[in-house]
Amino acid sequence: MPFHYTDLFSHPLWFVCTMFLALVTRAQRRSSWVPRACPVKLTGKTAIVTGANTGIGKFIALDFARRGARVILACRNEARGTAALQDIRQCSGNQNVHLRLIDTSSLESVRKFAAQILQEEKELHILVNNAAASGLPRGITPDGLEVSFATNHIGPFLLTNLLLDLLKKSAPARIVNISSVNHWRGKVDLSHFHGDNLTYRMDSVYNHTKLHNIIWTNELARRLQGTGVTANSLHPGVVMTEVMRHYNWLVRLIFNTIGIFFFKSSEEGAGSAIYCAVAEETEGITGKYFDSDCSLVLPAPEARDPAVAAKAFEYCERLTAKL
Repeated sequence: MPFHYTDLFSHPLWFVCTMFLALVTRAQRRSSWVPRACPVKLTGKTAIVTGANTGIGKFIALDFARRGARVILACRNEARGTAALQDIRQCSGNQNVHLRLIDTSSLESVRKFAAQILQEEKELHILVNNAAASGLPRGITPDGLEVSFATNHIGPFLLTNLLLDLLKKSAPARIVNISSVNHWRGKVDLSHFHGDNLTYRMDSVYNHTKLHNIIWTNELARRLQGTGVTANSLHPGVVMTEVMRHYNWLVRLIFNTIGIFFFKSSEEGAGSAIYCAVAEETEGITGKYFDSDCSLVLPAPEARDPAVAAKAFEYCERLTAKL
């Protein structure tokens, strides 16, 4: 009889493993690098944060606003984006925060957003690709892409490529791609982009997309050498966010119950992304992967293979060019 993820909750080892993970995560809740202790100002700088209406993205955007940046909240939902906009303006005292709509699962939406940015903005100094979802049901987008790959990888890939010239013009500039330690359980199979050869169990598809995030970042950094634009990826930690909103109620209940006591808050989870985007000590660093404690670490071996990176990057280029 095939194994299904719901079988985990009836297994005696489930509780032990979950509590062990929680205890390990608890020890990593707070980074030695604290964003509010960093004196860097972003006055005169422009930053875009995708998925900025909630969770990690909202706190990244709030931090940038507090530093005086012009911040563009790139959100899918207008109502929730407007609420976040008002909250960030009020909390930061910075009125130069703006909402622009984007759905990273739609290449048409990504192109429309990028065109608007290129028309409105003269400079772009920070791009944080944060928007992502885990546990999305099996589905194919109108572009013919598997929905998780479109949302978590192809959309951000296209967005970044469309904004590259503006980033180069504004150099020094930084691209920050939020991945996950779950990439260690991901695999590279280019047929996945179209929904083939995928197993939909827990976060399996999400893991594949997060591996591609790092592979893409590394190749992008190589191609950007000498331009003044850096690109890095990171693991924010195990964070209490809405990334798991697509799981069934039991998984969400368990995750949220344990998370209250042991997992990072969204504000704490934003730390490593803010570190990559603004810290003086990360200036000039590119093509690297940071953990939730803002430390440089090695990603999975497949993420460090330059041949795999070049092949995957070129495939995504061809894919987005013809769609």
